[in-house]
Amino acid sequence: MTVKLLDFGQALTKADGAYGKKHLLLGNGFSIACKPDIFAYGSLFEEAKKTMSNELAAIFAAMGTQDFEEVIRALQHAAAIVSVYRPKFVTTKALLLADAEKLKTDLIQAVAGRHPARPNDISDERYTACRTFLSNFVGEGAHGKIYTMNYDLLLYWALMHEEEDVLARIELTHDGFRKDQEDYDAPYVEWQGEGAAHGQNVHYLHGALHLFDAGHQLQKYTWVNTGKALVDQANEALKKNLFPVFVAEGDSKSKLTKIQHSAYLHHNFKSFAGVCQTKSREGTALFVYGHSFAKNDAHVLNMIGYGKIAHLFVSLYGDPTSKTNQTIRANVDHIVGLRPQAYPALKVDYFDAASAKVWG
Repeated sequence: MTVKLLDFGQALTKADGAYGKKHLLLGNGFSIACKPDIFAYGSLFEEAKKTMSNELAAIFAAMGTQDFEEVIRALQHAAAIVSVYRPKFVTTKALLLADAEKLKTDLIQAVAGRHPARPNDISDERYTACRTFLSNFVGEGAHGKIYTMNYDLLLYWALMHEEEDVLARIELTHDGFRKDQEDYDAPYVEWQGEGAAHGQNVHYLHGALHLFDAGHQLQKYTWVNTGKALVDQANEALKKNLFPVFVAEGDSKSKLTKIQHSAYLHHNFKSFAGVCQTKSREGTALFVYGHSFAKNDAHVLNMIGYGKIAHLFVSLYGDPTSKTNQTIRANVDHIVGLRPQAYPALKVDYFDAASAKVWG
């Protein structure tokens, strides 16, 4: 079946003319549009697996997970247990601890291998284009929210990029992090908790590589506060046994389990659920850019179908009849079919991803 492809401007006009609010959900295509040679990937686990020992790969398989933190913790705990049951197995204990440290290195190398180290690796012109795109949903005059399933830093860098023109209005974004009131000069900012997150309009549904779990608080490392590259900050954090808060699992069920065990991720997840369930008199539009609607993100996407979003605008890249785009359209049809009969039917339009000029 043929599909009419709108350009991004037409999609915006259609949404603005009919609905009170419009929100944005970003998939990996957002990052690929900026750096296709770096971000066209499946998962960090698959990247790290390339240099992983057979033993470590087998442990991931045996535990049925792709969560680095879970396996590192398991290795550390196993070393402690071996010391109790077999105190003479010094070599085994040392091997377990060494593999735990190696896995930290594997994680950082996977990140470093596919992520720009510094914000200025991307030109000002590209940031301006990105901020123009984002300003349709957040900032002065826009009342929507941004949700992203990516855990790279591109969205954060774009939002924080200093602009001296009218685009400075986008700095009215709020991701829930503020200065540590007990350590104002700390090289990080902390998440203030669900109760203090009122007005948050940027949500990382799967975490991000600059967010670290310090146990008593969730810390966001910033370029502004440290001047250090991503890889250097991540290395220092891992040496302190602080782990990046991101969802590396490969299937929807495992992703949801990880989300439910993190107050920050669960807060963001509930925010998206709330957007999907809220039915305002004017109605709500959701723009989805750069996502294939694959089943491994069903824990997020199915809420669109089960909820009350009035109109879904989905980006397609290239020929709408290509095999990839036909798969996306079939996946979207599945989401539409989830809508309860008691709710108004979910309207869908497709727009040309290239016309959005997300990175210029």
